[in-house]
Formats: sequence, structure tokens, C-alpha cells
Amino acid sequence: MSVKAFKLVSAVEREMLMGDKNHINIECIECCGKNLYIGTNDCFIYHFILDEKVSTSGKITFAATKQLHKYLGFKKPVSELKAASALTRLLVLCDNTITLVNMMNLEPVPTGARIKGAVTFTLNENPVSGDPFCVEVCIISVKRRTIQMFMVFEDRVQIVKEVVTPEQPCAVAVDGYYLCLALTTQYIILNYNTGISQDLFPYCSDEKRPIVKRIGRQEFLLAGPGGLGKVIVATNKGVYIMVPLPLEKQIQDLLASHRVEEALVLAKGARRNIPKEKFQVMYKRILQQAGFIQFAQLQFLEAKELFRSGQLDVRELISLYPFLLPTSSSFIRSHPPLHEYADLNQLTQGDQEKMIKCKRFLMSYLNEVRSTEVANGYKEDIDTALLKLYAEANHESLLDLLVSENFCLLTDSAAWLEKHKKYFALGLLYHYNGQDAAALQLWVQIVDGDIEDSTRSDLYEYVVDFLTFCSDQDLVWKYSEWVLQKNEEVGVQIFTKRPLEEQEKNNIDPDDIISCLNKYPKARIKYLEHLVLERKIEKEKYHTHLAALYLEAILHLKSGTTDNCMETIELLLKLRSLLQKSDLYRIHFILDKIRGTDLHMESAILYGKLEEHEKALHILVHELKDFRAAEEYCIWNSENRDLPYRRRLFHMLLSVYLNPDTSDCALVTAAVDLLNNHAAEFDAALVLQLVPDSWSVQLLSPFLAGAVRQSIHTKRMTQVALGLAQAENLIYKYEKVKHKGTPILLSDKKVCQVCQNPFCEPAFVRYPNGGMVHTHCAANRHLNSNVTPCSSSSSSET
Repeated sequence: MSVKAFKLVSAVEREMLMGDKNHINIECIECCGKNLYIGTNDCFIYHFILDEKVSTSGKITFAATKQLHKYLGFKKPVSELKAASALTRLLVLCDNTITLVNMMNLEPVPTGARIKGAVTFTLNENPVSGDPFCVEVCIISVKRRTIQMFMVFEDRVQIVKEVVTPEQPCAVAVDGYYLCLALTTQYIILNYNTGISQDLFPYCSDEKRPIVKRIGRQEFLLAGPGGLGKVIVATNKGVYIMVPLPLEKQIQDLLASHRVEEALVLAKGARRNIPKEKFQVMYKRILQQAGFIQFAQLQFLEAKELFRSGQLDVRELISLYPFLLPTSSSFIRSHPPLHEYADLNQLTQGDQEKMIKCKRFLMSYLNEVRSTEVANGYKEDIDTALLKLYAEANHESLLDLLVSENFCLLTDSAAWLEKHKKYFALGLLYHYNGQDAAALQLWVQIVDGDIEDSTRSDLYEYVVDFLTFCSDQDLVWKYSEWVLQKNEEVGVQIFTKRPLEEQEKNNIDPDDIISCLNKYPKARIKYLEHLVLERKIEKEKYHTHLAALYLEAILHLKSGTTDNCMETIELLLKLRSLLQKSDLYRIHFILDKIRGTDLHMESAILYGKLEEHEKALHILVHELKDFRAAEEYCIWNSENRDLPYRRRLFHMLLSVYLNPDTSDCALVTAAVDLLNNHAAEFDAALVLQLVPDSWSVQLLSPFLAGAVRQSIHTKRMTQVALGLAQAENLIYKYEKVKHKGTPILLSDKKVCQVCQNPFCEPAFVRYPNGGMVHTHCAANRHLNSNVTPCSSSSSSET
């Protein structure tokens, strides 16, 4: 990347180290916090405190304050310095010897602990010992091809491991058990615990000095082909710090050039050098800026991921689209701005196709984020913008948004929907905001054709359904006339399909509903059917009213000139079913209305309800000549009745068929069929008394066979029942004897325990303790000196 990243800033002035002595050179440096240690070629160690200062203009400078310096007493330069802050020790390599000195006063440790024979050394920043009071040191030994591992404590050192290498190493870094070594021509990784090594890549020792540094867990930095810069550098005569240019400036330069990937890579690489909270703020902003760059290039998938990762305030995106944010929104764009565009028109330069693509993207993005944490605090802005986009694009999701939980602001949304003639959707918005009256007024205007909106072709049915579940009774009554005038049978559903719990509380009095429906006969019948047949309300007035309405409708249809045969049959079936199944209507009232009409079947049903079965059967047999109906009459009237009642009805029908005043052959045939088909319903003896003597046995053979079979079956079932009863009685007797106790044996060898005389007769008394005495001895208790009964009441006499 051709981006300037660093500038050199002097940290320690030359005069502070060497004054006017030009022969003094810097050999090594070590930085631990603000402590800077410098080793020189004349065997001195210098200690400085390094402070960073930032001017008001943002310029960074460094001030070094000298603490002290120490001469080590050798004639050799100080080769390396390493700080072990946990031990407050500085490890100094000079003349192939590592000496432990105090970090504050630079004095050697009193014990004189040191490591000899070291060419170079490094610290294991991922130690394997687990001891917090020591550091692990790896040295390249003066012995050929040898690496040694030491444990260094506050005042002593201890060798741990010695490892032989394939070639002579010249640089080393360590992480855990792994050594990264620069040999004479290549780099290798060596596990000093197992001895396993792996070649990495070669390097040219003639061109550059190898560099091996551990920069993280299981990660090493090597000087390979190309250049390598340092953060803190030293020349022979001075110490400098490579102060990086502000990362944000570098990243902003890349973003300005639309080099998004490079900017993100640079931002990620800065994570370790910036405090976590500061980095998160910076990185989120960079992601957001990158997202807008991708968005402007219509790379929507990439933009969406960047917006999500950067936790973009979605209003930044919405604000690009004119008029989408609510007028009440207090949103102000980020400063400095995240992009260079005033609005979508500038971004797309008036290209309508691009603008449509951008709007589709925003629809998709807002729909995805509206239910996530991104929407927290901005739900009204998001949903209102989404509604406007849906309405403008005539998108099918507009209705889904309005019938689910949403936070659309009423004022802005209503004006926008009205502007785009989305009146049905506007009604849904009013309903969601508790303004049902306004919603219904709009929908009624659409159905009546006063305003145009073709969103729903079934809007009338929708209004009926809406009123059905509307809890505002005033609105239900207000629009009841309107829905009934449109369609009686559909409109009545606002009363018949209301929630059951509401109907059971009678929030709307059924009598008031019936009064309202007086002008709508079909709707009134539907409602009464609902009360009687569905809700099964047992009130005489509703049952009577429904029967009367059925009757009036039937008579009206019969008197008309048009052929409504199917409707008449349907009503007749409903009337008959009601008359048969209900016992709550006023029978005489309905019978009076039927008299003089041709509704003979209905008359028969009513006579049956009055237990006037002969009249009913007479109508069925002689008026209607419907013998099947007469048989069914006997069946349904005897349901849930005992056998004698059922037989009485069938005998009555047989009597009607065999009336001596009539000589219709059809009746004779009907009587024979009745007997043969329902033999079990008759008393055979009575039937034989009724049938004419002229009837042959063959004519009644099915009946007689059935009667005989039934008689035999009854007899046998009675015998079985008797046998079962006798067996059960025997079982009970056995149980009774068993419960009386064990048997008692009495012989002439046994004597009375009172008088000591044998028993001459089977009568005796047995006491609970098993003793047996004569009955007369038991009576004379004063003679009972040998046997003491437990209780006279507990004795048993056999």
C-alpha cells in the first residue's frame, strides 16, 4: 500500500548519552513501560524515563529524563538487554555473560547469579513452567550448535535443557516449547521438548542480518525477502521512535480512494495497538464508511454486511432517501459525515433504474433489521420508512406490516397512504391505532364506490368479519343496517359469529337483535337458527318464533307463482326437524297455524307431540298414504321409551291399517309388511287376535317365524338368567358358611368341661377359648368353676 504510515521522532538526544565523545556508540536498547534502557560500546547502561507529549495541534513529541547510568566493569560492549518486570530484574549480556541487575538501581544481585557462555539470548513470553516467580531464558551457547534453556529466579539461575541444532544458530525466539531459529542459511522451528524440527524458508545471510522475533502466541516475525521496519530504532549515535501517522488518517486516505479492502485490513491490524473501546468506536465508523462506499457502487450484499458489522444507525441510511424519515424525527447525521452524498438523487445522478434498486435494497434491509437490536430506539423511524417504501412501490408486504405489530407513526403514515390512494391500508393503520370508526368509514366508502381502491375484492365480507369481532357495540349497531342491506344472509354473521364468550355474557341482548332483524326475514331466521340449533338456548319464545317463521316462509313460497321448489323443500325439512327434536315450542299455537293447510306431515308430528298418536297415524296413513313415514313416526316417537310404549305405537299403526271400515288393498299390504319387517315390535298373541282369519300362515310366515324365534330366545334368556341367579345364590350361601368359621367335631368321647359328663345330644355351647359345655351347664354359671368363659355374649350355641 503506498500510504505513509510512520515518521521518525527523536527520543533521546545524542548529547544525553555521549556528550562530545564521538567514540561512544549505542549497542542495544530495551523498553519496559516508560523505562528505557540503553547499552553502549563502553560497557555502560543508561536508564531513562520516556514521556509522550501531544501538542494542541496533535503533534507527538517525546521527552527522556535520565535516571542514572552504571558501568559494568568490562572492556566489552553491552550486547543485549532484556527486562524481566515480574522480577524487577534487567538481564544484561556482556562478554558472553548474562548478569542479573536491579531494574531501578542497576546494581547486580547480591548472590552474583549469572549465566556464562551466551552468544545471544531471549525470554520465553509463553513459559511452560507455570511458576510466576521465574522467567525462562533461551540462549545460543558459545558451544557449537547448542541451545540452552534456563529458569531465572530473583537471585539465582537454573539450567533446564540443552538442545543440539543441525547448524550453528545466529538468532533465536521462543514460544512455549517451540524455538524459532535462524541458522546460517535458513529459518527452522524446533520443539526442544520432543526434538522435532521443521524447515521454514531460506534467507541470504550475505545480504542482511536475520531477524527472529516472537510477536504473539505461536506466532513469529522473521526477516524474509524485502524490507522490515521497527517501532523503536537506534542508530550508533541516537535513539528514535517511529511514530505512526494517525491510523484514521491512513484509513481515510484509503477510503477516499475507494480502497475498501485495504482500509479494512489496515484497521484490523491496528487492533493490538489501540485500547479496546477506542478501537471498537473507530472500527465501527470505518465499517460504516466502507458500507456507504459499497452502497454507492450498488454492491448491496457487501454494503449490508458492513452496515451490520458496523452497527450502523439505520437512520443514516434512511436519511439518504427524501421524505422517508418522519417529520417528527430528531435525527441529525453523523459529524464528520460518513459519506459525501446529500441524498439519493445525488448518489444516483437521477438514474431511475439505480434509484429503484436502491429502494428495493432499503426495503429488504429495513425488513431484516426491524426485529433486531439494530432497531432499538428507532422503531418508529424504521417502520414508518418501510411503510412509505411499500406504499410507493405497491408492495404486497404493506398489508403484512400493518396487520402485525408495528411502530408506524400515524400522522406521517396516514398522509403518505392517502397520497398513494392506499385507503384499505389506511383503514388497517387506523384500526391498529385504535381508531376503528375511521377505519370502517373508509372501508364502507370503498365498498359503496365513493372512493376507489381495488386492494381487496372481498372487502364487504372483510367488513362483516371485522364487525363480528369488534368489541365496540355502538359501531356494530351503527353499521348493522348497512351490512344487512347489502346481503341479509352474510350480514347477519355480525351477530351469529360473534365470539362465544361475548354471546354467553349477552353483551348484546338477543331480543334487541331480533327486533333489529324484523325487516330482514332471511337474516332473522338465520339468527334464530343460531340461537336454537347452535347455541341450544332453551327458551320457548325462540323455538316457537323459529317454527312460526319457517311456517310463514313455507306458506309464502307455496302461495307464490314462481317455482321455488328446492327452497321450499329445504324449509320443510328444517321445520320437520325442529318440530321433531324440540320440546320447547307452543304446540297448539303452531297446530292452529297449520290447520287448513296441506302440511299433513307437520300436523302428524304435532299430534304426536300431544300424544294423540291415532290422529297422527290417521293423517299419515289416510291423508298422505305414506306408510314408510308412518313406520318412521312410530320409531322416532318411541325413542328413549320403554318396550311397552313402543309396542303400543306399532299396535296402534296396525289397527289403523286393519280398520274394518276400510277395505283398501294397499293398507292390507302395508299391514303385512309392517308385521313382517318389525316382528320384534309386536306382541304375537295380540296380533293373532287382530289379523283376519282369512290370512294364510304363509302370508305371515316371516312374522310368525320371527315371533317364535323371539319367544324362544326370550325363554332361553330367561332360563339363562335364572340359572345365573341360582349359581350366584349358591356362591353367596357358600361364602356365608365359610365366614361362620372352622367346623367343630363332637363325639361321645368328649365331655363337658363343667360337669365332666359326656354329651348325649348334639346341642352344646362353645366358649371362645375352645371349651365345650352342655347348654344347661352354661346356664348355671355358678357351677362353672373349671372353665372361665371370656364373655357370655361371645359364646355360640349350635
